Amino acid sequence: MNNIPTMEILGIPVHPLAMSEAVAYLVDRVEQKLVTNVVTANAEIIMLGQRDPAYKAILQNAQCVLPDGAGTVWAGRTLGFTVPERVAGFDLFLELIKAAPAHKFKVYFFGSAPGIAELAKSKCEKMSPGVQIVGCRNGYFKPDDSSQIIADINASGADILFVALGAPKQEYWLRDHSKELKPYLRIGLGGSFDVLAGKAVRAPKWMQDASLEWLFRLYKEPSRLGRMLVLPEFVIKVLTAKYSGK
Repeated sequence: MNNIPTMEILGIPVHPLAMSEAVAYLVDRVEQKLVTNVVTANAEIIMLGQRDPAYKAILQNAQCVLPDGAGTVWAGRTLGFTVPERVAGFDLFLELIKAAPAHKFKVYFFGSAPGIAELAKSKCEKMSPGVQIVGCRNGYFKPDDSSQIIADINASGADILFVALGAPKQEYWLRDHSKELKPYLRIGLGGSFDVLAGKAVRAPKWMQDASLEWLFRLYKEPSRLGRMLVLPEFVIKVLTAKYSGK
């Protein structure tokens, strides 16, 4: 399963897989011992790529970019692609945790505030008996600490590395240390540890299903308003691309 469908959204290659297909693809990549960088891309991330050429290059070079967010799904469908569903980073995280024991994959958690990764680890062990979470490290560190963090990750024997530093920091950190890291699968997860640990609240299921999770986040975190202002620009750019044929 090395060839997967690709659609281009504003110069970013996005892979429109269903959740089950994404999990199967990533599990297969780990079993083949292939390095795989995953980005779950919402509209904000795609727009960040429009403003930051270095970040755009990270997205373009990632082995797997999944449609996380109603905006990305809408954009893909508007541009004429078949997009089965949204693949949210948090849901992908949980599905991979559930799949890990059967494949004997070892997992490492890096990011969030002190103690959060450990709480998330405890929740995962209850949810997925037999899962091997072989290390945790909080996301509070100085650049000089990266060498020791990498050494700890590599010494753990982890096959999968979940990094919850928030975008774009997590993607830049993974890019900067790509050659040093040994885990095959590397995924940026934003605030997923916080949600699983109960320190952050996700939108109710009905809002997720109605593509309104962005509204819930704005309600809970009004400071996100500035970030949300890129959404109208995203819509305009996608529609311009559609009707200009570019």
